[in-house]
Amino acid sequence: MVLDRFLVLPLLLSLLFLSLATGLVQDFCVADLSKEDTPAGYPCKPVSEIGYCDFVFSGLASPGNTSTLIKAAVTPAFVSQFPAVNGLSISAARLDLAVGGVIPLHTHPRGSELLVVIEGIIIAGLISSSNDVYVAKLHAGDTMIFPQGLLHFQINSGNSPVVAFVSLSSPDPGIQITALSLFSNNLPSEIVEAVTFLDDAEVKKLKKLLGGSG
Repeated sequence: MVLDRFLVLPLLLSLLFLSLATGLVQDFCVADLSKEDTPAGYPCKPVSEIGYCDFVFSGLASPGNTSTLIKAAVTPAFVSQFPAVNGLSISAARLDLAVGGVIPLHTHPRGSELLVVIEGIIIAGLISSSNDVYVAKLHAGDTMIFPQGLLHFQINSGNSPVVAFVSLSSPDPGIQITALSLFSNNLPSEIVEAVTFLDDAEVKKLKKLLGGSG
């Protein structure tokens, strides 16, 4: 019986700390975007200034502009666009891909992603930290998950535009696009060549295409 008490006490304490870490201490915390963001999120807007419109976001109703280099558009409903998701561990986005469009290889460092295809056909895939590759062809109604921090992509593989919606497990999941991180900044070409095994001509070509220098 004494042994049981020693086993139960740490379990109860761990559950208590978990509930304190994840439980909401108020109904909501609509972000006050006029204040500075913090590691814990934005400060709350005063309840007296909140109306029903704070809980509604219509920005995902219209298609994004796919007349871009990647022939795709991402319309976010993150905390910066939809302050009501502040502190709720959730956000959303709309993906529009023209024929031939692609969402390049990227990661979300602060959240997992759930993709739902509404129209069109997508080839989507992810790469695990052990370099295992998981690729699927998705049709309307199909869903795919992309765990937090893992590289993943989406490609329009059909002959018509694609519309998809994603939900993410963070109000501000962040995004890092691999190609932009390498070729759209001033990281010196010789360093890029060393870490990617690409030759100088190819690196300079990609830097010129994506707006990089050096």
